[in-house]
Amino acid sequence: MTLLAAPAMLPAEAPLDMPVQRLFGNAPARREVETRPPGLLVKRWLLIALTAVLGLAASSEVRVAFSRDGLDVVEVVLLLFFVPLFSWVAFGFVSSTIGFVQLISGAHPGFVPVPSPAASLAHRTAVLMPVYNEDVDAVFARVEAMAYAIDRAGGARWIDFFVLSDSSALHGKREEAAWAELAARAPIAIYYRRREQNIARKPGNIAEWVRRFGAAYENMLVLDADSVMTGAAIVGLASIMEARPSIGLLQTVPMITNARTLFQRWMQFASEAYGPIASAGLLWWSGAEANFWGHNAIVRTRAFAESCGLPDLPGKPPFGGHILSHDMVESALLRRRGWAVHMVMIGGSYEEYPPTIVDHALRDRRWMQGNLQHLRLLGASGLAATSRLHLLIGASAYLTSPGWLLLLLATIAQVAMARVGGGVEGNALTTVPGGVLALTVLLLFGPKLMGLIWILADGQRCAAFGGPWRALRSVLAELVLSTLFAPVSMVLQIKALLGLLLGIPSQWNAQNRDAQAIGLREILPAMREHILLGLAFAATVWLDPVTALWLSPITLGLLTAPWLVSQTSREDLGEAAGRRGLFRVPARTMRVGRAEVPDPAAVPLPGEVVGEAVPGQGLSDSQAHIAQKHG
Repeated sequence: MTLLAAPAMLPAEAPLDMPVQRLFGNAPARREVETRPPGLLVKRWLLIALTAVLGLAASSEVRVAFSRDGLDVVEVVLLLFFVPLFSWVAFGFVSSTIGFVQLISGAHPGFVPVPSPAASLAHRTAVLMPVYNEDVDAVFARVEAMAYAIDRAGGARWIDFFVLSDSSALHGKREEAAWAELAARAPIAIYYRRREQNIARKPGNIAEWVRRFGAAYENMLVLDADSVMTGAAIVGLASIMEARPSIGLLQTVPMITNARTLFQRWMQFASEAYGPIASAGLLWWSGAEANFWGHNAIVRTRAFAESCGLPDLPGKPPFGGHILSHDMVESALLRRRGWAVHMVMIGGSYEEYPPTIVDHALRDRRWMQGNLQHLRLLGASGLAATSRLHLLIGASAYLTSPGWLLLLLATIAQVAMARVGGGVEGNALTTVPGGVLALTVLLLFGPKLMGLIWILADGQRCAAFGGPWRALRSVLAELVLSTLFAPVSMVLQIKALLGLLLGIPSQWNAQNRDAQAIGLREILPAMREHILLGLAFAATVWLDPVTALWLSPITLGLLTAPWLVSQTSREDLGEAAGRRGLFRVPARTMRVGRAEVPDPAAVPLPGEVVGEAVPGQGLSDSQAHIAQKHG
């Protein structure tokens, strides 16, 4: 009887130098490779111009209306908040409108399977899954699913899988046992490594792997612990990297899978219905200077090693120390060296979503701390203008919440001053032209309407969403829930920002991915700020009923915040919504071992494979080149 050798925990080391980069001072030499398709500068100026036109038109109308009886201090403050906030909303609307036009006209096909010719592979790729005290069974079920899928796609010869653990010693023992059981029978090489000291969190985890094993692999495909990708998608991304040697990074646009709670199903529907429009617009103006989201992306290992060694920021956390939102910085540093960074819309790339609003807020707080660190990097040497814009957009997303609250408080203050002065004529809400208010509503809800139109425009796609009536019901339900959620999110972000300003950094705890219903009594103490602010807004009815009416959606969202958090955390309500066809999305299955389970890979949706542009070609031409080259 022949005994099979136990699988190796790690391969032979292949060190690759990864120097720490200087963010300020002389910029490093660039790899001068043409990666920017012609006309991209015109696209970006068009985006900025349309945003400016909307912003200036609205702000001019408001200024003229305020100036009829002279501008007072409060009105000047209102304008100072209104202009940037309105322009922020306008920017998102213009980008989404461009994406909608791209999708509805067929100029951008949406999500499609990527060509995945395993025969074209000539270099090795490592799939990296960093984990930190995660559910062991769930993690290795995903690893198993992807290992078998890679084998079926023909990539077993070229693709290895690494589970990179930062877990505790006790948790690591369970992980090692699960790895040993799976690695012994898996059709591809699966390795496991646990760091004794989890220095610099996920970027430190990846950097340690690069410095020990990076030279043996041309590419590394980075996942999160809740990521799932099909074998065809993994092999396809590797084949694109083979065909385009100057691409440094390909970021996929993952959709949400394994949604169980009502909150997850709601977010999954929003991702499927509106996400493609936003993504198509982002791809249109980003070109070869796209962004990195830190997971579900393939990276050229040597490009990453030479470009992305992250230094610590001066000072103490929360705004100093390790760079938390490392991914956006890494894409900027890759582009600084001249590598192309593309975002691609392909099928077969998925991630899970936090099960409750509370879990979403905890993750959002970590993102806020990391993104606000980016304000210190806007002046870093050698960054492309688009990279600086990505950093600014990411940071400013967390500054809009206090801006909106201050705008609302300034409006109420003006009403109160007018009441003290003997009347309410001329207050902000009665003075702002109706056209500006209507335009604001259009900018806020227009992308959702465009998403509905995009669903209904194609019979097969509409059927995948449950048909026209179910799609319409889902959009209306999502509209109500998102309206209630907006002020809840605003207060949660303001609380998180105040904590950071007081010097309280985010904690790096294991993310909760299991559905656990939150009781109303349990969440009430955490929602006291929401309720108090909601009562204060409701009290404006004694100042001015018109102002109270305009504030009523915000007031209602704040007062019902505990109910919204509690009800949307329930898995039974998520299942009930599914049975009634509410928030239905295209069904998908993926084989795990020999079994078929619901997961991310089957129904083909319209999509794009974006390769690297070459001189004289646009992105559409380059993707056509890839499709033709790989059949």
